[in-house]
Amino acid sequence: MASGQLSREEALACSGCRHACHVMLYADTASKLFGRTPIRHIVLMQMRFDGLLGFPGGLVNPEEESLEAGLSRELLEELGLEVPITEEDYVETCHAPPISSNSRSHLILHFYVKKMEEEQIREVEKAAASTAVDHGLEVMGMVRVPLFRTNHNGGLSFFLTHSFIGNARSQLITSLLRLNLVSPQTLAKALRKSLRMHAETREDLRAALAFAERSTAAGAQP
Repeated sequence: MASGQLSREEALACSGCRHACHVMLYADTASKLFGRTPIRHIVLMQMRFDGLLGFPGGLVNPEEESLEAGLSRELLEELGLEVPITEEDYVETCHAPPISSNSRSHLILHFYVKKMEEEQIREVEKAAASTAVDHGLEVMGMVRVPLFRTNHNGGLSFFLTHSFIGNARSQLITSLLRLNLVSPQTLAKALRKSLRMHAETREDLRAALAFAERSTAAGAQP
């Protein structure tokens, strides 16, 4: 078992631990970008209130409800419709990344993956923007992961440069490989491009910070 991972039974026996459940919803599609680039699969994530990308879900209390019932309840709040989750959708459990290297998280994360039909995915997207009680509050909106690669290496490589909550990025990458939604070669190319883009983004942020500091200094002058 990988570092930080534990069995479902070990997690539920943990005293004083909090639990959170999240799910990756996905579907196959025959759609093509601009009528020529196959999209092949739809994978849903969401933009959170804190500006980070993550999967739908949230905190659950195993003493009052099953993990799956708690996740289904959270999905109703965030997506605006019922998405039944069962133990068959369960993938893994692990400790949340610690805040510091000298601490251990008491938050346990349970991850699920559920395959749906494309029309069901569309209904989720519609409801999330129109009837979900958390829309515009805890959740800014649903996001499709671009699994394709454009002529300028856009798509997945650009998407992976965004900031993700906790281990959501690793959950995404692992799921893409495990479900054969992208090839290892395609993913490796996207990740190499993402690393180069991070260096470019750092320079852009430094330039923006310098501009903001000059503006602050100018505004402080009498």
